[in-house]
Amino acid sequence: MRSIIGWDIGGAHLKAAHIEDGRIVAAMQVALPLWQGLHETERAFDEAEAEIGRADANAVTMTGELCDIFATHAEGVAALAALAERRLSAPHFYAGRAGFVTHDRVAEHAADIASANWHASAAAVAAVHANALFADMGSTTTDLIPIAEGRVAALGYSDAERLANGELVYAGVVRSYLFAGIARAPFQGRWVNLMNEWFASTSDVHRILGELPDGVDVMQTADNRDKSVASSRARLARMIGRDIGDAGDASWRRLAQFFADQQSRQIEESLHLVLSRGVVADEAPVVGAGIGRFVLKKIAARFDRAFIPFESCFDAAPECASAVSDCAPAAAVAKLAYDHVA
Repeated sequence: MRSIIGWDIGGAHLKAAHIEDGRIVAAMQVALPLWQGLHETERAFDEAEAEIGRADANAVTMTGELCDIFATHAEGVAALAALAERRLSAPHFYAGRAGFVTHDRVAEHAADIASANWHASAAAVAAVHANALFADMGSTTTDLIPIAEGRVAALGYSDAERLANGELVYAGVVRSYLFAGIARAPFQGRWVNLMNEWFASTSDVHRILGELPDGVDVMQTADNRDKSVASSRARLARMIGRDIGDAGDASWRRLAQFFADQQSRQIEESLHLVLSRGVVADEAPVVGAGIGRFVLKKIAARFDRAFIPFESCFDAAPECASAVSDCAPAAAVAKLAYDHVA
């Protein structure tokens, strides 16, 4: 087998990574608002294939089965797997602890396939770094996975189990709601209550702070307006019942910094829990992935740990190295499948 594409079918994005002769030559993501209907998955595949092409075989992982257009996780796995089987040549589905399965075995492994993309990424890291803390911060969530003695040492497997063990944190750099877990914020010397409305998201916060990488925010904004810094400030102002003209740029930046710091503390709290098990050596590095790895790099420094970018675990063309980290599960499932099938 010469080429393979890895696909990560999410509830908000479709990610893909293309391997040719063992090297990742392209990686990308497109918006996939799956909550609007399964037809959005067809559109996303059309858009992605136009850019990344086709391959001899395909490997698929997913989190999109969580979307509330499906009554159960198993229903979502079946629907997305059927779509992939119809569209892709020779698809293999990643079932985590059960390895790769073909479409005829999807139903019996639905629980293994559901939201197993984190396991693919962690397994790819474990093949290179025997002892590490794998962290992936994306648009919506953050994974914190211990790697010990060359194996994935997570306590949880399902999302419910990982949430309970601090290995899955609902904190992302694009889609997270600012009022999630925060009742009030400091503004011009006073504590002010937040409006529990989707007026702004974390993408606005990181855009105001000048940290959001170009091209990673492919979703619509809360007000459907543009993605300029000024528009982000206006959206942030609404969270405290204000208009942008009620304060200067410095005030909005300080407010944005508060939200960014609160989100980092949320991740750090879970990281303390994961590390408290003692399975990750004190000198072990953080291997960071996802569009929010600029946040993870700061957190690694606060924990006095070296930071290693996820893309370093792969042979990747220089022009797509950063995208490999952005699309970590797609790159990982492609590599795992390439090694498995080749």
